[in-house]
Amino acid sequence: MKRVISILLVLMSMAHLYGADNQRSVKLQELNVLEDTHGYGADSQRTVTSLNFGWRFHAGDIAGAEALGFDDSGWQTINVPHDFQISQPWIPPSKDEKADNSDAASNVKSRLSSRGFKEMGIGWYRKTINPDASWKDKRVIIDFEGIMLVGDVYLNGERIGGTDYGYIGFDIDISKLLKYGQDNVIAVKANTQKPENSRWYTGGGLFRDVNLIITDAQQYFTRNPLYITTPVANETKAVIMVQAEMACYEKVENLNVNTKIIDAAGNVVYDKTNQLPYNRGQKINEYKVDSIVIDNPNLWSCETPYLYEAKLTLLRQDGTVADQVNEKFGVRTIEYSPSFGFKLNGKKVILKGIANHHTLGALGAAAYPRAMEKRIQMLKEFGFNHVRTSHNPYSKSFLDLCDKYGMLVVDELYDKWLTKFAGGRIEWENLWQHDIPEFIRRDRNHPSVVMWSLGNELQTYWNIPYADWGVTPYRMQKVLLNRYDTTRPVTVAMHPRGRNLQTDSLPAPLVHETDIAAYNYRYMYFPGDSKRFPNMIFYQSEANTAMMGPNYYEMNLDKVVGLAYWGMIDYLGESNGWPAKGWAHGVFDISLEPKPMAYFLRSIFKEEEPLVHIGIIDSDDNTVWNDVKVGTESISEHWNRKAGSTLSLYTYTNADEVELFVNGKSIGKKVNDKDNPKQRNRIKWDNVKYEAGKIEAVAYNNGSVVARHKIETTGDAVALKAEADNQNWSADGMDLQHVRIVAVDKKGRRDYGARQKLTFSVSGPAEIVGVINGDITSDELSVGNTRCLYNGTATVILRSKQEPGKVVLTTSTDGMKAVKTQLTVK
Repeated sequence: MKRVISILLVLMSMAHLYGADNQRSVKLQELNVLEDTHGYGADSQRTVTSLNFGWRFHAGDIAGAEALGFDDSGWQTINVPHDFQISQPWIPPSKDEKADNSDAASNVKSRLSSRGFKEMGIGWYRKTINPDASWKDKRVIIDFEGIMLVGDVYLNGERIGGTDYGYIGFDIDISKLLKYGQDNVIAVKANTQKPENSRWYTGGGLFRDVNLIITDAQQYFTRNPLYITTPVANETKAVIMVQAEMACYEKVENLNVNTKIIDAAGNVVYDKTNQLPYNRGQKINEYKVDSIVIDNPNLWSCETPYLYEAKLTLLRQDGTVADQVNEKFGVRTIEYSPSFGFKLNGKKVILKGIANHHTLGALGAAAYPRAMEKRIQMLKEFGFNHVRTSHNPYSKSFLDLCDKYGMLVVDELYDKWLTKFAGGRIEWENLWQHDIPEFIRRDRNHPSVVMWSLGNELQTYWNIPYADWGVTPYRMQKVLLNRYDTTRPVTVAMHPRGRNLQTDSLPAPLVHETDIAAYNYRYMYFPGDSKRFPNMIFYQSEANTAMMGPNYYEMNLDKVVGLAYWGMIDYLGESNGWPAKGWAHGVFDISLEPKPMAYFLRSIFKEEEPLVHIGIIDSDDNTVWNDVKVGTESISEHWNRKAGSTLSLYTYTNADEVELFVNGKSIGKKVNDKDNPKQRNRIKWDNVKYEAGKIEAVAYNNGSVVARHKIETTGDAVALKAEADNQNWSADGMDLQHVRIVAVDKKGRRDYGARQKLTFSVSGPAEIVGVINGDITSDELSVGNTRCLYNGTATVILRSKQEPGKVVLTTSTDGMKAVKTQLTVK
């Protein structure tokens, strides 16, 4: 029988907003009157308050920094999210380091090439709080969404918890540890560990949210308590099964739980209270709360990502509220099969994706929701519908945004199943039993998550525990994973798809264990493996830019799940050598400017949208990475060339044919060879003679013009133009405004040759948190208030403060009039 994985479920995502607190000392008695930051309502006993603001920070280790009486008055004041590595100076390699191939130099080279030319180290954070006496009978939790790369948490000098794998969140019950009527100090020690403990730039510190959660101490919902599936989900009917884990320390016969389902317009479409039998011998237990029928539900999809909200209220025996949790969710079905790959709501969908690390350009690892949203919006515009979280869980906010925008996620937990790649502090064998429950319970209710991945490129390691190429560790992990979710398939991304390059003729033993055969780059084996192993379902978990086009069109798109192109947004770390500070083979540069090849990919991913775009070949790059050619031709799109030169160029198009004009004169018309995967959507033109003026490509379908693209010879820049991206800039202290600065000539055209240094200043309730351009080789830091233009652009990133008002950004450079950008924080 053909293997079919059919999944019917309703999924939810935590609506995650942020509260107010910008003082170093948090007077906790005031929190009772602060706005409820997670929408629990006035009648809820649960409060969730952001602790992101007003931390003291010190770079480097310092003895006694955890102590209650330690003097931190000389430390820097920062707000979370925070990446302390991003502001560190670059550490270039010396000539001796470049030449040294000894084992002793391997750690240095790892730091230099993989971890972004930054020094490894420790950062200390301290925050003072003053709890209210009324909380003595409450349950008080401090919640960390992550500490990079490992971390330890102290309260009043005593270690109370921490993390050995910083991508996974945790919480600590401090109810009995707080000292009332006086200041309490939370101290956090974050450690990036050794250079070899990651293969990419991780950043360091409190890079994700920190929250304070207060609930009733006798009856409450536990951490990540909800699990919702649907045995039936279609356009006419959805049956929603709601499960919740709750704690009860009172002598009661039943637990009373109210469930409300609220649609996107705010209408309550379901409201019922159920009595659940309570077993006094099990103080914490999972309960089947309700089975709900919704008629004519709005289905969640990539095109219409409709979200409902579920609100569960735990009631005391007298009817008052003990606790309440609420999450957004979407109704949808997913199916997998060797015969069709992947279906969403019964319709075939190809995953058109990106596999990137978690960092965010100028911001480093600091997990700002608006920075993630900007990237998701850009990816959607260019036809992407999928993200693989390589090679670790992203933040909760990221998944919320994928739910909102209709992005399909392959959610990945680890890189290699080796201690050195999983924090490096304790053995990996002692991590996964804790990490998997936290990972799955946090993410299992997101409609965007359609597949779990437990690791990456690990099946070639014999020294993985149990010495059977990963088979036994996978089986053990999957059993535990399925304890918490059975609604999605499980995989491991593999490269090569055999045990090693010499035995790549057959799939590795681990391939036969996974639900989905996930091959990095080795898509050419899909047809042969499908014949030998007809039950296999194929997903190209990484695809390289150098083979873009063929590695999509040469797959059997009717049968495969899809693909994720590696490193489509340039990022820090994994450099191919100084002066490049990171990966430079994406189709978007590190400042999010699209390169010409982005339009090639767009022509593939959005076949229904006619497109033509010119890309001029400057040089070729034969870089090999991971035994795969990742280097591509260097391509630009300006028309300021050397007089008399002869050029080669591409016109990227999904139309039938393209005509090319130089200064209005046709130099020919060429057909898009759609039957040839190696040439499809990419028409090459050689021996094009440069003439100052303009070059224009005109695309035709059935003889009619459907798209145009032209580039012109520009003059030198005479002015700066500012473009802000966020019209609804929130005064929540977390929201960002990206302001793109463009140097233009006297006709308002971008001058790609402009390289002037810009200086930024800001007045009003905002601060500069990042400055960036697209030059991955630049020695400039992405902090401060200056940045040079590159290809005529640079971007400054502003973070709002916790008050509304007018913001004025002034951008200046020598020889041009300063530009003032008027902005409003609402």
